[in-house]
Amino acid sequence: MLSSDLTSKYPSLNEFVDGNDVESHDGREVALLEYIYNHHALEKLRGSPPAILDVIDEFAAQEKFLINIGPDKAEKVREIVQQGKPTVLVELGGYIGYSAIYFGEAMRQAQGTQKDLRLWSLEFDPLIASIAMNLIDLAGLSDIVKVVVGSASDSLKRLHAKKELIAIDLLFLDHVEDLYVADLKICEDLGLLKPSALVLADNVLRPGAPQYREYVRHHANMESWAVKGLIVPGDFEDELEVSRVK
Repeated sequence: MLSSDLTSKYPSLNEFVDGNDVESHDGREVALLEYIYNHHALEKLRGSPPAILDVIDEFAAQEKFLINIGPDKAEKVREIVQQGKPTVLVELGGYIGYSAIYFGEAMRQAQGTQKDLRLWSLEFDPLIASIAMNLIDLAGLSDIVKVVVGSASDSLKRLHAKKELIAIDLLFLDHVEDLYVADLKICEDLGLLKPSALVLADNVLRPGAPQYREYVRHHANMESWAVKGLIVPGDFEDELEVSRVK
């Protein structure tokens, strides 16, 4: 049951109080794009990842809930990115580009002037992917972030076959929880995960990925632990599963 204090702060959550169980792909993503391009501070948003993320959070709180990683968990992953300094980050499930903007900016800040940084954002839905491309370009991160449309499994194999993806420093799983294990195994079979590579999986508590957690916790070549996070600031506790390849 959602508290009145929470729904007052985040009016978008009222749609769930009213019994709506649709969280995405109902036009809200296009509405977000229109919201941003009609924003009074649009010119200040151009080339500013933090400002764009703030407006996306504003929309998600006041207008329509978005299935982004959200600022609480994203900040925890950002810390991992800045500490690990990955040069190649792959996310499975790019959605509207929120996490790609968050982590792409973190990669740029962590590496300074270093070239050849790449974040591959793999998104199944072509319409949603086009929105992500637009927002990533607006944020000034198109030189780092590349959106790839198609199933994660096909995209991973295709990028590897073309020798565009040889190794992954950080893999972020945020698509369909039932596909986490299968797509992680593809990365392993392709030899993309070298020793010290990190694998982060979102939503392992909500909606839950018990088979994935079981797999990585008993993996002979991985050490894994949970990092707590919030889906909505102040409520809806979730966990990220963090795994390091030995």
